[in-house]
Amino acid sequence: MATFLLKKSYQLKNLKEIKFKDLWEHHGIFTTMWIFGKPPKILFFNNHIRKLISSLVKYKIKNKFLKKNIVSVINENLSKKTNYNHLLRVAINKDIISISLRKRFSPKLNFNLKFINLKRDRPEYKNLKYKKILSHLKKIDNTMSDIGIMNKGKVLETGTSNLLFIKDKKVFTPKKNYYQGQTFKYFKSQINIIKKDIYLNDLKEYDEILLLGSGKGVVSVKKIEQIQWKRKSLRNYKIFFNRYKNAIKNCDKYKF
Repeated sequence: MATFLLKKSYQLKNLKEIKFKDLWEHHGIFTTMWIFGKPPKILFFNNHIRKLISSLVKYKIKNKFLKKNIVSVINENLSKKTNYNHLLRVAINKDIISISLRKRFSPKLNFNLKFINLKRDRPEYKNLKYKKILSHLKKIDNTMSDIGIMNKGKVLETGTSNLLFIKDKKVFTPKKNYYQGQTFKYFKSQINIIKKDIYLNDLKEYDEILLLGSGKGVVSVKKIEQIQWKRKSLRNYKIFFNRYKNAIKNCDKYKF
């Protein structure tokens, strides 16, 4: 069960606070960011906000002061005195901005995936059509497991993260039909990641499988029981994790 520090909603047009609505299944977009430390830092904050706004425009949710309003709501609900290790979620539809803060928990090395067949609506966007995924996620301990999403045998992403597959020192990711998160994009800017159709039945070929995301950071999958896959190494996980630590170290303090 998620531990929330706060949950609030506001009218988009005037930022008047209203009863909280999580907005799941609404026509809109959300983003989830990791906020940590005291005073707080938000990893990849500017990239998250840029992507959130550009996606809202694609969903025809426009407002002259959209960025200003988003930042105002965030600023109102953060404190320089709190020592954070939370996930900051901002969700927006045509009328409402909702914000929440929930505790972030570190995944364990004894981590597994379970794949389900699912086709997300417009998967290239972090849209609010998410209840099917949430219905699966609430049944698991997210420090030890995640739901792998596939369609017609093709592996796409997880319920929370992007996926990388490694063999022979080469790094692969699915070709399309998934959302590219900001943690994934950070590594994509530094490392050659090859796009390829990846099928569940072919995963035994890979030495390592990694998850990348705001909620989990960098995670090494230990096993996938459905296909009797087990990781063969932690070599690349350690490389990716060290690069991720550099991103954390170089993250600027949040400017109120």
